[in-house]
Amino acid sequence: MAEIRLIVVSGLSGSGKSVALNTLEDAGFYCIDNLPVNLIADFALFAKKNHQRIGSKFAVGIDARNPKEDLVNLPQTIEYLQQTGITTEAIFLYADDYILMRRYSETRRRHPLAQDGRPLSDSLKDEKAVLEPLRERADWTIDTSRTSVHDLRSLVYERLGGDRPTLAILVQSFGFKHGIPTDADYVFDARCLPNPHWVPELRASTGQHVGVCDFLENHPETETLYNQILGIIAYWLPTYKESGRSYLTVAIGCTGGQHRSVYLAERLANDLAEQCSRLTLRHRELP
Repeated sequence: MAEIRLIVVSGLSGSGKSVALNTLEDAGFYCIDNLPVNLIADFALFAKKNHQRIGSKFAVGIDARNPKEDLVNLPQTIEYLQQTGITTEAIFLYADDYILMRRYSETRRRHPLAQDGRPLSDSLKDEKAVLEPLRERADWTIDTSRTSVHDLRSLVYERLGGDRPTLAILVQSFGFKHGIPTDADYVFDARCLPNPHWVPELRASTGQHVGVCDFLENHPETETLYNQILGIIAYWLPTYKESGRSYLTVAIGCTGGQHRSVYLAERLANDLAEQCSRLTLRHRELP
């Protein structure tokens, strides 16, 4: 039977709980935010019973809106789950008060314990008191006062060990006349290259055909542009992987998305395949 792993994520509002949960989700965990504390044991046992269907890695987010007596009993719940064979650990995130107040000021969000007429500082004080049992029981506490989103994601991945997700790359060709892909991280313009469309015998072909490839490769500017594209992606790829990013979309366009962009996308996907185990090639304008 696979190891059943449950991570309880809690902490002060504004300290990065959502970032931590999103990171766990990217790492393949089944995540539930704001699960009532008194349902954690039932959920964990259900997950253990159904792990073949829904997976073996789970995470739940807990905040201060739970009844105080339930939060006080959470450490005992974690111990009970450990005894049932579920590997359970707790992560608690926090930050300095002035940092949390600044973050709330920037986002203009309402604190979960806020009441009309009460200053934010009082809500933070109440939250600290309510969540103290969780902080004392936590296997790992993270001070996010001076931690960026990317740094926090990296810290969570380090805690997970081998659960860091691999970067998925989509290389896509497209035609500018049909619109630029809105989800592209990089957009390269191949319209500066000679256009096979104006060669009658190549017009009906695509960048996947030998004749079009030969035509483009006979022009030195094709190699120059391709090497520049490959150089940019290859240079920054390790950084994207290290940051814990899940997806990267590289789009290469020409006028109609039939010849030049297809040729370059094919080459790029082939060269990147050795560096990325999750790579998809898509030609948007081809049937």
